[in-house]
Amino acid sequence: MAFPIQHLPVLQNWDCHVCGTCCKEYRVPITEVEKQRIEDQGWDKDKDFGGHELFQRVGMPWKRSYILNHRTDDSCVFLSEEGRCRIHERFGYETKPLACRLFPFVLVPTGDHWSVGMRYACPSAAANKGRSIPEHDEALREFAAKLAEREQLTVQPDGSLVPPPFFEGSGRVAWPEVLHIRDLLLDILRNRRDPVERRWRKCLALAAEARQARLDRLSSEQFVELFKIVRRKVETETPPNLMTLPEPAWMARMLFRQAVALYTRKYHGPNRGPAGRGRIGQAWAAYRFGRGKGPVPRTHNWLPETTFAEVEKPRGPWPMEVEAILERYYTLKVGALQFCGAASFGLPFWEGLEALAITFPVLAWVARTFNDGQREAAILKALSIVDDHFGFNRVLRTTRQRLSFRIIARSGDLSRLIAWYSR
Repeated sequence: MAFPIQHLPVLQNWDCHVCGTCCKEYRVPITEVEKQRIEDQGWDKDKDFGGHELFQRVGMPWKRSYILNHRTDDSCVFLSEEGRCRIHERFGYETKPLACRLFPFVLVPTGDHWSVGMRYACPSAAANKGRSIPEHDEALREFAAKLAEREQLTVQPDGSLVPPPFFEGSGRVAWPEVLHIRDLLLDILRNRRDPVERRWRKCLALAAEARQARLDRLSSEQFVELFKIVRRKVETETPPNLMTLPEPAWMARMLFRQAVALYTRKYHGPNRGPAGRGRIGQAWAAYRFGRGKGPVPRTHNWLPETTFAEVEKPRGPWPMEVEAILERYYTLKVGALQFCGAASFGLPFWEGLEALAITFPVLAWVARTFNDGQREAAILKALSIVDDHFGFNRVLRTTRQRLSFRIIARSGDLSRLIAWYSR
């Protein structure tokens, strides 16, 4: 059964501009079928490979899988000197592994359709360069069919491909109710009467209120009525002036800096930061982020030389161009449910939403390191750095990291951090 593709009415564009970032930064997983197809192409006779193996085995001995191999400069063995894929050039786009063709799109099974998300780790996606998402629909439908086949997804009794995400304390609610909450969050995030930072504080206030209810015990009518009440309360009680919020607590700021270290670290690829080379360098960088004094460790090659004290200096409100970029980014993430369930390590809905909200002050922090006055360029760089990890860095799903995020969110310090780094 082919499920339709649905995308939000967001002005999101993309086309590949052959920057080669994805071919150098990522380890591409392949299936046995893809491996066999590539082997049958006869690459073992090609002199351009210089004796490099085509594949690399990864994983535990009892659960081995394969990825495309990389050269000593971290580029994929199939990346040519001109920055193009040799498989694509010689045998056509359709013969490339599915992961290569799908990037930077993220397809999320959402009720009776696939939602389209995007990875801003791709600079062209962050910069909104290329054709609009609807112009990619034919390819996306093909990708969705292949993804469902690869993941062995079958239609559930309610007509969906996967169960709805969990809600802490409520188990699961039906897909229509999940999408109702999603649409409510989108309505808040699109409300341009507020700056994006207040929109996020409203979303977090809504999550805090809704967490107290047993959503799975409500009828459809009660469900809708509850969120009408919660929405009205959030609108009236969320402080409009960020300067009235107290500073984040010391513990929350330390945990937050550790999150920044996680979201900025790059320990392989051409953008590997000089501060993260070797285990001693990585441990020292983590210590310096926890301490929060002196020079900021350059855990990513894009990060300039700066200090923690410099990053803490207020920059003033975001200009309209930056607000538009942030609205586009978060609207896509929330609209595609790219923050919870199948798309994000199986996280429960509210926990996943809070994990996404943490990226807002992280983005603001990273953007402040580019202290050259070009705030739009700074936020685009920050997006590519941070979104490289969101939903894909396995450290984010560890018990320790989830507990760290939970402490920040449940203490109320997440809203304070959002306001603090929006000054």
